[in-house]
Amino acid sequence: MIISHLIGGLGNQMFQHALGRSISLSRNVPLRLDLRDFADYTLHNGYELNRVFGIDTEQADKAELTRVLGLRAGTRIRRLLMRKQLAAFRGRHFIMEQNLTYWPGISAVPDDCYLLGNWQSEKYFQQFRNEILADFSFNQPLTGLNLTFAVTIKSCNAVSLHVRRGDFASNPGTLAVHGLCSLEYYRRAIDYVSSRVENPQFFIFSNDIPWAKDNLQISSPCHYVTHNSAKDGHQDMRLMSLCRHHIIANSSFSWWGAWLNSSTEKLVIAPDKWFAIDLDSSDIVPSSWIRMRG
Repeated sequence: MIISHLIGGLGNQMFQHALGRSISLSRNVPLRLDLRDFADYTLHNGYELNRVFGIDTEQADKAELTRVLGLRAGTRIRRLLMRKQLAAFRGRHFIMEQNLTYWPGISAVPDDCYLLGNWQSEKYFQQFRNEILADFSFNQPLTGLNLTFAVTIKSCNAVSLHVRRGDFASNPGTLAVHGLCSLEYYRRAIDYVSSRVENPQFFIFSNDIPWAKDNLQISSPCHYVTHNSAKDGHQDMRLMSLCRHHIIANSSFSWWGAWLNSSTEKLVIAPDKWFAIDLDSSDIVPSSWIRMRG
């Protein structure tokens, strides 16, 4: 049995589920989810995969957690084992991500294992792309302005452009780690796409639309997507995925908006530097995407 620990926003949950699903498919063993940490989690919208995609993967119960982890199954002990100095006590069934680069050893984990990490690389689940795309199919019909935008997007050479500021900009600790994509990055990306896409129309998604309107200089038609509430933020990802090309932020949210577009002709522009601090993020951006400095 594979048990995936889930936490974070929608994009992070998708990465965590995708890895567990991939191993489950490759081994033909059941997948369960550990959602216990959402009980006291106040950020984002809590656990979203079922509501957004209709994913009905069962939660791991106490007996299943104990079978895989033994005495390590308790929440307090598991949190202690996350500390680097206690790594030797995790055992072979407790699999914790060590860094941001793809770990080849994932292919050799036991059939009974507990996965804890962010796992932000398509290399972990690329071989099951069709199955993952099917899992992450939005399960509700488009309505209202989202339907109107979807029709417009489908009728033109639509380019999604994501500006993430908000939580990244307002929290000093978050800003110090994640940083912000610079205005120069967006200008380079816009110029690159505009020189290669005929009559592009840009669809701007952001948690700081005023900044985007004041700073982005786009001569092509622009549409600012402002109507979805925080609870309905997944609808922004859905609209992103319908666009033909993408300019993403250093964000798992727009990463998935681009990845869910299955076109082989899409252009995806991603920031060359994913974090403000010195971390190797080379495996986060797929090799077919274009990394751009700025």
